[in-house]
Amino acid sequence: MRKASALSDLPAASREHLRPLDPTALRPLFSMHKPRILILYGSLRTVSYSRLLAHEAARLLEHFGCEVRIFDPEGLPLPDAAPVSHPKVQELRELSQWSEGQVWVSPERHGAMTGIMKAQVDWIPLSVGSVRPTQGKTLAVMQVSGGSQSFNAVGQMRILGRWMRMITIPNQSSVAKAFQEFDADGRMKPSSYYDRVVDVCEELVKFTWLTRDASAYLTDRYSERKEEADKLEQRVSLKSI
Repeated sequence: MRKASALSDLPAASREHLRPLDPTALRPLFSMHKPRILILYGSLRTVSYSRLLAHEAARLLEHFGCEVRIFDPEGLPLPDAAPVSHPKVQELRELSQWSEGQVWVSPERHGAMTGIMKAQVDWIPLSVGSVRPTQGKTLAVMQVSGGSQSFNAVGQMRILGRWMRMITIPNQSSVAKAFQEFDADGRMKPSSYYDRVVDVCEELVKFTWLTRDASAYLTDRYSERKEEADKLEQRVSLKSI
C-alpha cells in the first residue's frame, strides 16, 4: 500500500508554491446580496425563440431572488471588426464583469450554436490585465431547435464555458420545435421542456450561492502561482540591472 506523499516524493514540483488544501476556505460566510446573473442569447430575428427563452429564464431567476440583466446583441460588431472601445463591446464586457453567473441561450443552426452567440463569447476576453472576466463564475446553457431535440449547441457552449474557466452546472435545457412551445404573447407553455428550464434556473442559483464567495479560492492554481512568482522575479531582476 502506497504511503502518503511527502514533498521529497515530488521532485518536479516547486516546494515554495505547493500549498496544503484548506477545506475551511470552501465555506466562507455567505454574501447576502442577490446573485447577479447575465443572460446572453444568440438570435437577432424579430421573432426569436432564444430571446423568448432568455426572458422566460429571467423571470424564473428573478423569482429565485436574483438580479438579472439581459444583453441585447443588436449592434455588436463581429470580433476584431471594431476596437474594444466600441460601446456594445464595452457594455458586454462590463456586464460580464458585473455578473456572478451567466445563462447562454442559443438556437441550433446547421448543427451548431449561432455565430451571434459565439461572437458574444469571443468579445469577452480570457483576461484583462490581472482580471479574468469569467473565471469562477457559474454558467447554465440552453438551446432552442426548429426541429427534433438536439444537444449540439449546448455541448459546444459547455466547451466554451470550460475554456472561459466557468463553473458550468450539470443540468441543461434543449427545447425542440420551439415554435410550438410559446404562445402568442411569447410566454412558454406548460410542458416537460418548461419544467427542465425551471430545473436549470433553480440549479444555477444554488451553484451560484454555493461557489461565488469561494470563487477566488476555487480558482487559485499552483501553476499560476508559480508563473506569477517567476514574472515577479524577472521584474525584480531587471530593476536591479
